[in-house]
Amino acid sequence: MVLYEFGTTVGSGMAMGKAERLVSVVMPAYNCADYIGKSIDSVLGQTYKNWELVIVDDCSTDGTYRIAQLYADKDKRIKVHRLDKNSGAAVARNKAADLSGGYYLAFLDSDDLWKPEKLDRQIRFMESNDYLFSCTAYGKVDEQGSILDKVVHCHAKYDYELVLRECFGNSTVVYNAEKLGRVHGADIRKRNDFALWLKVIKLAQNAYGLDEVLGYHRIRNDSISYKKSELVKWQWYVYRNIERLPYRKCGYLLFQKILQSAFTGR
Repeated sequence: MVLYEFGTTVGSGMAMGKAERLVSVVMPAYNCADYIGKSIDSVLGQTYKNWELVIVDDCSTDGTYRIAQLYADKDKRIKVHRLDKNSGAAVARNKAADLSGGYYLAFLDSDDLWKPEKLDRQIRFMESNDYLFSCTAYGKVDEQGSILDKVVHCHAKYDYELVLRECFGNSTVVYNAEKLGRVHGADIRKRNDFALWLKVIKLAQNAYGLDEVLGYHRIRNDSISYKKSELVKWQWYVYRNIERLPYRKCGYLLFQKILQSAFTGR
């Protein structure tokens, strides 16, 4: 499967104006040999060309690291690093951010996919409005890559309170690292991306949504995010132990999250 089938390729509008700023694509990876090639292909297919892809392999036991390295051997914009020991997605994501050199940081999970115009549309959206932090709508694909009849829309504007209730898709996020810095997420095994976005939005004040489907989240039965019961525990941990919210507010937010998951599948 080639991602270019998902949407019509558009020319880079930014190329005709001011020079494109470097975008660092952050990709933690662990045991995703069946999918990571498609994810990398979706970065290679971007109409926005001034990017680097920083892949940090978390000691995969399958062919993930080998596949990533094969791509890096063919394109100097791709950098691959392997952790000394299995440490979790948060550590791998933080390491990738540290190794990056871009003006912007964009995030792509190693089994998710981008449309070819994703970076071009989103960076123009941010630069034309002077936004520091943004997200987009996204669709979903199954394990085989078939598009599902499901779109997760985004709000036009997020503040901290809204992100507590409705966080955006991880692989839709871009933020201005030149102005906000390279923000490290909490070293927890699950919901570390949620904790990271809460940290970033406290720096940026707001995040802005481009409500266009510019990427796809892959639904996998063996993925960490599929185990909903575990996520409830870690959602509480973020609310109470990282954000230090009052017990009553934690309970209310968790109840709302469970309802949202039950009715929307998010």
